[in-house]
Amino acid sequence: MSVETPDMDELLRLVPTATYGDALPGRTADGHGDAVDGHRETHANARGSGSGSERGGALHLSAVLPALSSAIGHPTPTAVHADPKACQRALGLPDASSAVVVLVDGLGYWNLAMRLGHAPYLRSLMNEPANQRPIATCAPSTTVAAMASFGTGTCPGLTGMAGYTQLEPASGKLIQLIQFKDALAPKPANPHVPVPPMIDPRDLQREPTVFELLAAQGVRVTSSGLPKFSGSPLTEAALRGSDYRAGVTPRDRVLAAARAAREPGLTYLYIRDADKVGHNHGWDSENWVATFEHIDAQLALLRRNAPAGTLIVIVADHGMVQTDPDRRVDIADEPELSRGVALVGGEPRSLMLYAADGESAETIAGRWRSRLGESVLVRTRDEAIADGLFGPVADRVRPMIGDVIVQAAGAATFVDSRTQSDKATHLPSVHGSQTMLEMDIPCLIDVA
Repeated sequence: MSVETPDMDELLRLVPTATYGDALPGRTADGHGDAVDGHRETHANARGSGSGSERGGALHLSAVLPALSSAIGHPTPTAVHADPKACQRALGLPDASSAVVVLVDGLGYWNLAMRLGHAPYLRSLMNEPANQRPIATCAPSTTVAAMASFGTGTCPGLTGMAGYTQLEPASGKLIQLIQFKDALAPKPANPHVPVPPMIDPRDLQREPTVFELLAAQGVRVTSSGLPKFSGSPLTEAALRGSDYRAGVTPRDRVLAAARAAREPGLTYLYIRDADKVGHNHGWDSENWVATFEHIDAQLALLRRNAPAGTLIVIVADHGMVQTDPDRRVDIADEPELSRGVALVGGEPRSLMLYAADGESAETIAGRWRSRLGESVLVRTRDEAIADGLFGPVADRVRPMIGDVIVQAAGAATFVDSRTQSDKATHLPSVHGSQTMLEMDIPCLIDVA
C-alpha cells in the first residue's frame, strides 16, 4: 500500500471543521473556484492544526447514501445534499442496479491503515488509488451523531442528534441517544427489562431518512443487522424505512445482505465489533486486531457471495483514539471546571457543558481555556454554530446543544466521576473530537 501514515502527534492534532455540501472541499459544485459555503477560518485553524487541508463537502459520510441513491438510478436529494449525482461523482461511485453499503463501527481510516497487514481483503482495496483518500465524518465524531447524519444524508444540526448525551429541553434532563433513556437515572434493578424511551425517537429526529425516501419511490431497501437493533430507538431515529433482516451470527448477516443484493436496490449491513472491542480493550490491543481480522473475513465473504456487478461501499462512523491515563481530567476533582456548569453532556473527547442559571457561556469557556490551554478546543455554542461544527442548525435543535463545546486534542479525555461509572471514566479507546484519527473515515469501493 502506498498511503503514508502520519505520525501519531499529527494524527492527534485538531483539523479544520468539515463542511457540508455537494462540492469537493474548497470547490464549487461545478468544480471551479472556492466554495461559497466553504470552510471559514475556524478556531481549529487558528490553533495551527497540522494536516490542515479542508474536509467534507461531498467527501463526507452524509453524502454516501445520496451518492448511492444516484448510483442505483434513483437520485434522492436531502436538506444538505441537493445534488446526489455530484456526490456520486465526487466519491467515484460507478452506476449499478444493486448496491451494498457496509458501515463498520469504529473503523477509522487511519486505524485501518495502521493495521492493514492483518486484513488481506481490505488491503487489496486500499491498493487502489481511488480508495486511498479518506472522507470526513460529522462532529462530534460519535456513533449517534454519525448514524443520523449517514441515515438522513444531513447533519447533527438538523437531526437533533448532537452527542452521546445531550439536553432534552422539555424535561431539562440529559438523554442518552443509544437507548433514548435518562442518562443520569439509576440502573434498573433488572437489566433485562427494557427501559421505555424518554421521548419518541421519530419526534427527536424529524429528518426523513434516505431509506424512507427510496422506499417511497418503490426502491427495495434492506438492512441486515443484529436482532436487538431491529426497531431499536437508534434505528427508528436514524435508519428507519428499510426491510430489516435480523441475523444471529456475523455469517448470517453477511449472507442475508448478499442474498438481498440479488434484487435491484440498496442493502445496508452494519458491523459493530471494532467499536465495541476498542472501547473495552483498546483499538491497539491484540483483541482488537483479532476482531479486525474477523471483520476483514466478513467483508471478503460478502464480496464472494454478492451477485456479479453489485456495487460494494465500505464506510465507518468514526475512528478511535487510545487514551492517556495521565491526561485524563475528572471534572469532579476540578472545582474551577465544574463551577457554573449544571449538566455535562457529550462524551469524553467532546463535551457539551450546559450553564447553570445566571452563568454565561463566555465565562465558563474562559475558565476552561485558562485551566486546560492547548489540550482543548473550547467554543461557545454560538462560536461552534458559526464555525459550522454541526452543519446548518434548526431552531428547535439549538437548545439541545451545549452552551459550551469542549473538544480534546492529543490523547486527553474529560470525564465526570460524579455521574459516570468507573468503567466509563477509564475506557482505553474513545472518540468524539476533531482530530485526524477520529474524523477521517474510509470510503472503499468494490464491484463484485
